[in-house]
Amino acid sequence: MTRIITLLLIVSLSIVGKAQTADEIIKKIDDNMSADTRIVESSMTIHGRRNSRTITSVSYTMGTEKSFTEYLSPAREKGTKMLKLDDRLWTYYPANDRIVQISGHMLRQSLMGSDLSYEDMMDDRKLCDVYAPVIESTETIDGHKVFVLKLTAKVDNAAYYSRKLWVDETYFLPVKEELYAKSGQLLKRTVLSDFKQIKGRWYPMKFNFKDVLKQGDGTDWEIISIKFNEEIPDYLFTKAALKQ
Repeated sequence: MTRIITLLLIVSLSIVGKAQTADEIIKKIDDNMSADTRIVESSMTIHGRRNSRTITSVSYTMGTEKSFTEYLSPAREKGTKMLKLDDRLWTYYPANDRIVQISGHMLRQSLMGSDLSYEDMMDDRKLCDVYAPVIESTETIDGHKVFVLKLTAKVDNAAYYSRKLWVDETYFLPVKEELYAKSGQLLKRTVLSDFKQIKGRWYPMKFNFKDVLKQGDGTDWEIISIKFNEEIPDYLFTKAALKQ
């Protein structure tokens, strides 16, 4: 009888384990977050040591290789544009009518004084293409069950060696995330909230990014509007569009 009970427990645990594997969970995250194209209007509020400032922008993204961003306000930033093609990034500054390529170690610099780097903004790859996941545990946050996932880079050009995600089992989106260097040092934290269902997918409308190596209360990024799989003209993804 004891042997039968033991076998039943093993079978039941096996079934539970197969209910959601780590690979299945990050695929569901990717299905929510990724799209053929995205058009996003957003505001970014940077909380400095003494004051805060808000920058608005509109971004056009095609797949994981192409994106074009135009900053709309305030007046000081208005007309600044960024173009990403694969692993290359150019910024247009209207004040001096110059296009500057940002590459190498410069990609790790702060984006407009925020807690995000240029590298953070550029890396739009699917999690499953960059990281190998394992489920570490489950927890409850605000009454919701979450899977705690540890992701370890499986490619050499990942921005972070490992990540820890708390993934809500209802939305299959992270509610928070920690980003680590290869040494194990915590570099950044992100909190995601205000999940909304848009065309059959869940998507976070609010983010707080915190570079733990910097002072301040982090950077709040809020989506004003988002459209998936809309037509985007090809000319936007050219250097000529930066000066238009």
